[in-house]
Amino acid sequence: MSTKFFTNNEENTVFQKFKGILENMKDVYAFHAVAGYFRSSGYFALQEYLKDIKDIKILVGINVDQMFAEAQRKGLLYFGDEEKTKQEFLKWFIQDLEEAKYSEKVENGVLDFIQDLIDGRIEVRAHNSKAIHAKFYLFLPEKHTEHSDGWVLMGSSNLTEAGLGIKKSPNYELNIALKDYDDVQFTKGEFQMLWDKSTLILPSDIQDFKNKTHIGQKFTPFEIYLKLLIEYFGKNIDYDPDTVGDLPKTFKKLSYQIDAVNEGFQMLMEHNGFFLADVVGLGKTVVASMIAKRFIVANGSLNTKILVVYPPALEKNWKSTFRQFGIDRHTKFITNGRLEKLLKEEDINYWKKEDYDLILVDEAHKYRNHTSQSFGYLQRICKAPRNGDGLVKGKNKKIILISATPLNNRPQDLYYQLLLFQDARRSTLPITNLQSFFGPIIREYRDIIKDEDPDITRIRELYQTIREKIISQITVRRTRRDLKNYPKYIDDLKEQGIVFPEIAPLKPVIYDLDAKLGKLFYQTVFYLTDSDKINYFRYQAIAYLNEDLRETYYDQAVLVSGALAGIMKTLMIKRLESSFHSFRITLNNLLVSSERMIKMFENDKVLIAPDLNINQLIEKGFSMEEIEGLIAELSIENPKNNIFKADDFEEEFLIGLKKDRNLLRELLDDWNKVKGDPKLDKLIDALDNELFNKEINPTGQLIIFTESNDTANYLAEKLESYDDKGVLKISSENRKKIFETIQKNFDANYPGKREDKYQILITTDVLAEGVNLHRSNVLVNYDTPWNATRLMQRTGRINRIGSVAGVIYNYNFYPSPHGDQEIKLYQNALVKLQGFHTAFGEDTQVFTHEELLEQFELFKEGMPDEEDKRLLYLRFIREFKDSNPKEFKRIQKFPLKARTSRNNEFAKDNDIKNSTLIFLKSPYKMEFYKVNKEHIVLPLSFLEAANLFEAKANELSLDIPTEHFSQVQAALNEFDNDFLGASNEVVTTTDKADAITAQAKKFLRDFKAITRNANTKKAADALMVLIDKGTFTPLPNEIRKLKRQIDKKTFTYGQADNLIIGIAEKYDAFDNDLEKEDFEVEIELNISPEIVITETFKQ
Repeated sequence: MSTKFFTNNEENTVFQKFKGILENMKDVYAFHAVAGYFRSSGYFALQEYLKDIKDIKILVGINVDQMFAEAQRKGLLYFGDEEKTKQEFLKWFIQDLEEAKYSEKVENGVLDFIQDLIDGRIEVRAHNSKAIHAKFYLFLPEKHTEHSDGWVLMGSSNLTEAGLGIKKSPNYELNIALKDYDDVQFTKGEFQMLWDKSTLILPSDIQDFKNKTHIGQKFTPFEIYLKLLIEYFGKNIDYDPDTVGDLPKTFKKLSYQIDAVNEGFQMLMEHNGFFLADVVGLGKTVVASMIAKRFIVANGSLNTKILVVYPPALEKNWKSTFRQFGIDRHTKFITNGRLEKLLKEEDINYWKKEDYDLILVDEAHKYRNHTSQSFGYLQRICKAPRNGDGLVKGKNKKIILISATPLNNRPQDLYYQLLLFQDARRSTLPITNLQSFFGPIIREYRDIIKDEDPDITRIRELYQTIREKIISQITVRRTRRDLKNYPKYIDDLKEQGIVFPEIAPLKPVIYDLDAKLGKLFYQTVFYLTDSDKINYFRYQAIAYLNEDLRETYYDQAVLVSGALAGIMKTLMIKRLESSFHSFRITLNNLLVSSERMIKMFENDKVLIAPDLNINQLIEKGFSMEEIEGLIAELSIENPKNNIFKADDFEEEFLIGLKKDRNLLRELLDDWNKVKGDPKLDKLIDALDNELFNKEINPTGQLIIFTESNDTANYLAEKLESYDDKGVLKISSENRKKIFETIQKNFDANYPGKREDKYQILITTDVLAEGVNLHRSNVLVNYDTPWNATRLMQRTGRINRIGSVAGVIYNYNFYPSPHGDQEIKLYQNALVKLQGFHTAFGEDTQVFTHEELLEQFELFKEGMPDEEDKRLLYLRFIREFKDSNPKEFKRIQKFPLKARTSRNNEFAKDNDIKNSTLIFLKSPYKMEFYKVNKEHIVLPLSFLEAANLFEAKANELSLDIPTEHFSQVQAALNEFDNDFLGASNEVVTTTDKADAITAQAKKFLRDFKAITRNANTKKAADALMVLIDKGTFTPLPNEIRKLKRQIDKKTFTYGQADNLIIGIAEKYDAFDNDLEKEDFEVEIELNISPEIVITETFKQ
């Protein structure tokens, strides 16, 4: 290979050539450089070899395009502007220092560079009239003649580490070295011509420039603390009511809502979504509407399309609120049951999924189950790349998840809701790999709740970890007590005349069974739960199919059947707890359905149709022939709907069915003999003596909740004539029809004429959300829901702003010891509610006095109740800005890498002594670290970091110690490892989700290798990118099912080609912009984060 050319490969680098010339050329007197892009790091690398050179001139090209355009706008000819040229050079100089490697050696090199300029060893000029694209470097003797030595090296390389080939770069460089006299002389003349027309950067200029960087200034600990708060809170510091625009006349700008809007909007921009989780009654719909309006302003009115997803019961509320805010024309409204129609583009009233920029999901906790169709539909809508050309850039939609109870049952509730706007293995949060973070927590939680006596303390610790690492980053939540503890919020409440009701201690209701009934109750629980008694064979048919049929038609038949039987066992116990009446109905239904299946065996036609409710069809009068016809039609699309013969099943299945039938008959006969109902008697006793007591219940209205519609019907019948009280019974069947009647009688905010026709409202959980019932202040939970957060939602119906009475009373019927021993209902409710309190914080106990209303870690210790500690820091920096506006602006303009050093005596704890605190930020996330003297790196939450950075105004700074630089570098390495390691992590099979992901990727790789279809290969590549990132939760499972079908030879490889392409189209994997975005991400992953501030403690 010719030594004239240099490509920066291996030893063939520009730097090696420079070094060779400087070491071997005789009488090198001058080094002249012209570079379109100059980094002082490039000069540092050559500095040692230039120390004996007498004449060093560097000509820097700056961006004159902007200055040229400005002159044109003013109608002037552009001849160069020396002052603006210096300002452009200043920008370059500051940027150079910001992006240079953070080390003592580099900073000393910068200081040497500045000193060389001051001493006149080198001259630097910036060209002010042309954009310099050429790069060439001259090495000259004092007198250059035809007989003397001389070199010119020119090409694509700038004077940077990457350009010289010292640092790896994705750029391809090509340069040539020439030494012919004519070539060198020509470029020498060109250099002189450019040099003469350039602006001289004087030593005094450089000194001024240095003083605008972190190496030219000294910062006090208090200034660094303020800079931390300014950077973290950003625009939230400016309490600017105008950020939400004009509000409707009936709404007032309340500071606690403005703060929620500002904080939520920032999270929306940083993380593409957040949880709006204020406790019930604080106006989440209004806050969400205000954020939507602000987004329209930010994105551009003509360009913004919004989708609101809500339960049917909340339709009127959303449409009227958006209409009042004047943003309904930008919005489509859809109930959560119609999402499939939007995806299929069947309804012309909706835009395409790609057209939406912002999506609001009300009652978002309904999408916690990742295996449900509705979750899959919503995730595809949320993650479909944006088509819009709005001012808010990027392909990611913005998602607001609205729910007072985002956590319902388990840690994975939060994980899967997060995946509506985050990728599982490349999130924007401090925890980049959400799957790796949540996996161990979910497994440990699962093990804990299996124990007879779950470790509540450990559960609290698990949720505390989730709260600190995840929830605090993407959640806006304020409790009523927050509002009472923050002065601006208190003023709002007073001005509005808003008073929150107090919560009385919980009222447990215990009912006793006499000896005879207690014996039957215990026997019933034994029959329903013992493995030698009722085994719910009616729900395990597919598990007892002959093996070949089972494997042909049903995946994991044994596992699915066992789970379904377990659900039925729990349901039976819960119905027994709800009411004897409800239990008798359910017991009879199970008996009838078991008898019908036995009859099918006798007729040698066993119907299995997961897409049909066969028992319901029989109840409606369908003949068996009609049902068989329906199954035959369904089996064309779904072979799981089928008609089998008796011989297709194992013998023990019919034996088990008949045993179940006989035991169910025995139980039903015994329960039909029971006439009394001690639980109902206890309720009536409470009605007589307490529930309608005027001192407790001044309005004389009562709400009774039950999970069972049969129990609701039973109570309505029994209380119909109670003390001339009007009884209104609500279920899903009549809710919509009589919704206004509910409002007229029980909603204190009803704008029309109120009615007093009904005093007792008996309802299922259909009224647990989306309705005000706060003319009443007394609530009875007649049974305990399996989803314990329902209790919080029920209480929220009466515990609202505008409640008529001053005190809320909550009466809970606890499960009986006999039944609870089997299904742990009480324990289950306590565990789930304690998890919620620890993760999110709550105003009051909901179910039992055992609930610990611990202080939210985002709340300040030692302060009453639950004041959000972030609010304290926000209040502090706001007050500082108001009192010291000039000082605030000065600190706000501090350069990146601002740092200080403090005496160990100011350390908040011993662990921080001789350690460094680091605040890093990248386009993807921000991180706080503590690095100790052993260089062990520990991540910090914002609250932990703020506590450690906090300083007094009179504290002096110390000199920066040498170990400071290596400690900061350790944090930078950790940041890179966390982010890059997450994206390149080897997937293990220690977690089921990891295993499915690995199987799906392997199948796609293997299939890509054997298919000849170019589109299939492209689809496989695109799908692997989505699987790697964890963008779509159901995707790996769909690929795994496809593999199983191929293994079973259900279809050909040619058909599989089309199916893989179809899956890629379904998940928008072919989107060109997305592919480009992924490519750009790969390039950007090599960019180090910005060092915002650092602080080292020393002796």
